[in-house]
Amino acid sequence: MDTAGKVIKCKAAVLWEPGQPFKIEEIEVAPPKAHEVRVKIIATGICRSDDHVVEGLIKDNKYPVILGHEGAGIVESIGEGVTTVKPGDKVIPLFLPICGECRGCVEPKSNFCYKSDIGRKTGLMSDNTSRFTCNGKRIHHFINTSTFTEYTVVDEMSVAKIHDDAPLEKVCMIGCGFSTGYGSAVNVAKVEPGSTCAVFGLGGIGLSVIIGCKVAGASKIIAIDVNNKKFEKAKEFGATECVNPKDYENPIHEVIQKMTNGGVHYSFECIGNTNIMVSALLSSHVSCGTAVIVGVAPSVSTLSFAPMLLLTGRTIKGALFGGFKSKECVPQLVSDLIAEKFKVDGLISHNLPFNEINKGFEMLRNGESIRTVLKF
Repeated sequence: MDTAGKVIKCKAAVLWEPGQPFKIEEIEVAPPKAHEVRVKIIATGICRSDDHVVEGLIKDNKYPVILGHEGAGIVESIGEGVTTVKPGDKVIPLFLPICGECRGCVEPKSNFCYKSDIGRKTGLMSDNTSRFTCNGKRIHHFINTSTFTEYTVVDEMSVAKIHDDAPLEKVCMIGCGFSTGYGSAVNVAKVEPGSTCAVFGLGGIGLSVIIGCKVAGASKIIAIDVNNKKFEKAKEFGATECVNPKDYENPIHEVIQKMTNGGVHYSFECIGNTNIMVSALLSSHVSCGTAVIVGVAPSVSTLSFAPMLLLTGRTIKGALFGGFKSKECVPQLVSDLIAEKFKVDGLISHNLPFNEINKGFEMLRNGESIRTVLKF
């Protein structure tokens, strides 16, 4: 049936208010307007950032909302003026768009588009309206993507065409988790051959950091987590040593310093805990170490440490999406995966049908999963 130009009724996981489970609802998805794309989502991952919104830890987010930002699908229809994708194309929605015009896009060292909804939190399309309704009520979008639905509408700047052979149930991780972790190592830290690294937190993003550190040629990669069950997978991806802070009386940064003759060259915080961010900074070498903040902390969090920690020569850095310019780099990352330059299979610990989304989030909170992919 030709659905172009028509409203589509489909299933979506609606979060009506924070602190509540998702409710599978029948929603209406309006046709794309000019420079917009309607996408049939095939697979989508569950990310900790989504859970922060569920728990109300991200302030000023709009409800009701359709979350999800790590998806892959097929273009169903396009609005007037769209030139970079066409119906039938395989695509990945981009939570960090590329408008190509703002300073963030033009600046070679930046990948943060000013038209991203991450800072503004409007929960709407570029024209300040929504394409989602449920029982006559407006439903908000989430950071330019909203992938917890059978169909979504995104701006053309928020979608990337990928290889026709891409396995969508795997490459959906390139929409957030893999790219964020891998890029934090190769783009943000710029890990060098022979260097030492410490990775705090062994979820999908932390393991992706390990992949990046290994590809970059790090000689020592220390994986740190309070769950010993994650160590086998960390070693599989390239960790040379695994450490559980619970096994030591001394603070973890002192343990890492002792293991590395004063601290690692590069440390990565992949949890979103400000105390661990300070530990990561302290774990880096006093005069030449770099700590990279990868995890998303709750909105009310603040980071506090003595200025002397930086004055001696340490550096602390951060970037969204691993520093990749999304629309330009995502197609290449997918092609690299198809060429087996890296593998993401082991990052996906569970596959669930979409209607079991609440089970997937419980597994995330209980530490049972690395990455759960929901399939429609």
